[in-house]
Amino acid sequence: MLFNNLKKPKIAVIGDLMIDHYLKGDCQRISPEAPVQIIDINNESSNLGGAGNVLSNLIALGSEVFLFGVIGDCEISKELIDLLKKKQVNIGFLTPEKNKILSKKTRIIASHQQVIRFDRETTFPINELTKNKIIENFKSIVSDIDILILSDYGKGVLTEDLCKNLIKISNENNVKVLVDPKGNDYSKYSNSYLITPNKSEAMQALGIDIKSENDISLASSTLKNKFNLEYGLITLSDQGIAVFDKDLRIHPTAAREVFDVTGAGDTVIASIAFALAQGYMIDESVRFANLAAGVVVSKIGSSTVTLDEIDDFYSISNRDYTFNKIEPKLDLIKNSGKTIVFTNGCFDIVHYGHTSYLETAKTLGDILIVGINSDDSVRRLKGKNRPINKEADRAAVISSLKSVDYVVIFNEDTPLKLIESIKPDILVKGGDYKDKKVIGSDIVKRVELIEFVPTYSSSNIINKIRNEENYS
Repeated sequence: MLFNNLKKPKIAVIGDLMIDHYLKGDCQRISPEAPVQIIDINNESSNLGGAGNVLSNLIALGSEVFLFGVIGDCEISKELIDLLKKKQVNIGFLTPEKNKILSKKTRIIASHQQVIRFDRETTFPINELTKNKIIENFKSIVSDIDILILSDYGKGVLTEDLCKNLIKISNENNVKVLVDPKGNDYSKYSNSYLITPNKSEAMQALGIDIKSENDISLASSTLKNKFNLEYGLITLSDQGIAVFDKDLRIHPTAAREVFDVTGAGDTVIASIAFALAQGYMIDESVRFANLAAGVVVSKIGSSTVTLDEIDDFYSISNRDYTFNKIEPKLDLIKNSGKTIVFTNGCFDIVHYGHTSYLETAKTLGDILIVGINSDDSVRRLKGKNRPINKEADRAAVISSLKSVDYVVIFNEDTPLKLIESIKPDILVKGGDYKDKKVIGSDIVKRVELIEFVPTYSSSNIINKIRNEENYS
């Protein structure tokens, strides 16, 4: 199993509620009245859509969800409440508004293909009284939640004023805000933790034509900086998900067979929120979201995904995902009851000396955790021309080694804070530390010194390359 000892996170969802209505059947005739297909309907179903589909995904993953939205006095609103009650969702934070007709999207599907869709709805902005009621209700629970998701479908709930108020309140309470955006003006989402536009949405909102990896880097960095986000994130359909903080990482999609992408964006933001609420870092959260989306797009209709389904999908996938290997949740490892071995280094250009050293370190215990100096840390230790490889790349290479169980990047000059956090049983250093004070030795049960393989050194390799370049 991939997932053990996960907590039940508390996540608030605020946005446009709707119903996804499906009429499914077979087509064997063309109408004599017009050149259109005749669909013999043999199945009809209704599911929660929009923000409700985000809610459904979070519940399926095991979250406790606080749902906020606006309903009317229409039959669609009554149908929505019935669907929520079946899921045992608290409807106490739904705010009624006169003349509101809730969105209902009806899709006609023949032989697994969507033929047509028609909608019933009103999309006028919520009034001041409704806005204030949502803010008042949100304030009453904000101190209890881990994450806030704003699910914007442009149906009038998430007005600029409401978004700005909700983000401000969340930031004041150290609650991360994740936004599934709509429209071309993202300024109302400024100061969120992250926004999840797809490539087309990002191009329209930023005015950047995204065709190459350089374009993705420019767009995601612009998204981050222009709207003061913690991360710039863009979903890239079959290419995966791009994440930018100091540099760009593109995490490939996990999908094997795509039947229907309906609701995949809801699954992505829900699964990222779920993973972040567990304490995982952004890259592992995105990998998790790719796995979740890979399951969902193999289904028909707005679907949800469970942890068991993701686990099964992961087990049979041909891709080498390292979920929970880079920047893991350390509390789960510390309480595992296994012997933890720790070592650290820059690992700028990985060579046989490194792999031999780590293989020996692994034999000393059950779990080997490797601390890797961040780019800033390496520059302070080795000069402005180092590192050669970025921290994310160095971490990915080390994590791919069979001997290494987990990788953690640290920004300090020494790994002392990390050792204090992990509290490993065994601290491993190179043989050159003989007769030297080993930082963290007073925290661990014992220190083990491993002799390096002679002549192997990243610095030597770099100097050799530079000398050959100068000679040539």
